[in-house]
Amino acid sequence: MTGIQTGHPRRWQILGILILAVFGVSLDNTVLTVALPTLARDLGASVSQLQWMVDAYILIYAGLLLVAGALSDRYGRRLMLVIGLGLFGAGSAAAPFVTNPDQLIALRGFMGVGAALATPSTLSIVADVFADDERPKAIAVWSTVGALGMVLGPILGGLLLDNWAWPVVFVINVPIVIVGIVATLLVVPESKAPGRIPLDPVGALISVVALVSLVYGIIEEPTLGWTDPLIAGSFALTGLLAIAFIAWERRVAHPMLDVSLFRNRRFSAASLSVTLSFFALNGAMFFLTLYLQQVKGLSALETGVRFIAIALGVAIASSLAAPLTIRYGARIATGLGLGVVAVGMAMFSTLGTGSGDLQIMGVLFVASVGLGLAMTPATDAIMGALPREKFGVGSAVNDVTREVGGALGVAILGSVFSAGYAQRMAPVVSSLPIGAADVARESLAGAATVAGQLAGTAGSTLLDAARTAFVGAMGTTSLIGVGFAVLGAIVALAFLPARAAKTVEGVAAEPAFTALDAQPLTPEAM
Repeated sequence: MTGIQTGHPRRWQILGILILAVFGVSLDNTVLTVALPTLARDLGASVSQLQWMVDAYILIYAGLLLVAGALSDRYGRRLMLVIGLGLFGAGSAAAPFVTNPDQLIALRGFMGVGAALATPSTLSIVADVFADDERPKAIAVWSTVGALGMVLGPILGGLLLDNWAWPVVFVINVPIVIVGIVATLLVVPESKAPGRIPLDPVGALISVVALVSLVYGIIEEPTLGWTDPLIAGSFALTGLLAIAFIAWERRVAHPMLDVSLFRNRRFSAASLSVTLSFFALNGAMFFLTLYLQQVKGLSALETGVRFIAIALGVAIASSLAAPLTIRYGARIATGLGLGVVAVGMAMFSTLGTGSGDLQIMGVLFVASVGLGLAMTPATDAIMGALPREKFGVGSAVNDVTREVGGALGVAILGSVFSAGYAQRMAPVVSSLPIGAADVARESLAGAATVAGQLAGTAGSTLLDAARTAFVGAMGTTSLIGVGFAVLGAIVALAFLPARAAKTVEGVAAEPAFTALDAQPLTPEAM
């Protein structure tokens, strides 16, 4: 079979197992959000502790992605997937024994370790078992299921909490993990880089500290502000460590991440396109969630139900993205997707205080169609630009771009939105006492609190003005997001290849599997 790219004979079964793992991990990214009020009541958690229940997972997950990808390339992608799922499942199973907020924060960090080990392995195995012509279809399915997990998380969480105590939102992961581990061991083949590539502990340490510093700064910026010494120090440290990482990786014999890959236009342009698309959309989704709950008065569960439009849009678009990528190449497919994201972002600016469900879900649908169209070709371009022995690191880079792009979108567009809201509220609250004015100018929730303390019609007048200021700031910020989406489309159209490349840095692509690889799996072979 040498020279023939047919893929693994069980590749579609393997994909089914991998997307089960992706679904479980992505579900946990959002299922906790609806449980936060319950956790505040049952565990006596403060606002800061609730924030760290969410952020501890994100911080550890993002910080370990590159290291996890490198470990999977060296020791085996199936092995890292099984270990990651095991840690993730163990953390989920321990939730009923938690008795205070600090224990739950530590548990969420532990689960982040498992998720970081598991997630890059799923995409790298997909890229390994599918040949070039089928890989876009497989990646489309992989992306769709990940999006479905994140969208269904709040809905499932709300339904579970209506009938059981809060630990159930964690314990629900356990059966998924058990099935995933058993099926992986039985069906998924092991794959890793040939030979014994030495580890790069210095590069690994620098990358972890740099990513943790970056994500920490992004997480804390909305609370402390860009000029706070802690935030400025975090970003300065990230910059210094990034320079040190590049310098070290260029000189070490066996780098964890070959930075020369970014000289490959296909790899770097696809990575930047992914970053910019998640930057624009995650920033918009941040204030849209607030809009639905604070302006429209919806509960977390009702908000999650509206997000079904996202799952529908991604699913439809992903089914179209694969044939578009195969026929027209990553350049056209990614550029088209980011163009649709830009249209969706522009539609965000049309929402007002009286917008109905049909308009809101239409906006969500269009924006998610764009994301679904863009993600498949961009992810395929990242993986297709790499040799097979680097699939783990390549998958980790794809995950890092999503995490960092999305987090930066929330931080930067969130700051722009907050500034716009405060500016619009300044003349409205000028007659209020200084303390009350500051609270009302800070957020719509603060304005609602102040409005509840005012006599007569003054309270309702203030609240109406705050809602108007909110949607005005949301509209302006959405238009800034349009600019980032358009920039992503320009990058894709200028630098991505018109057709999928058949070589990697001038070296002919290897066949997906050798005759030995294609032999049926037996217990003895495992």
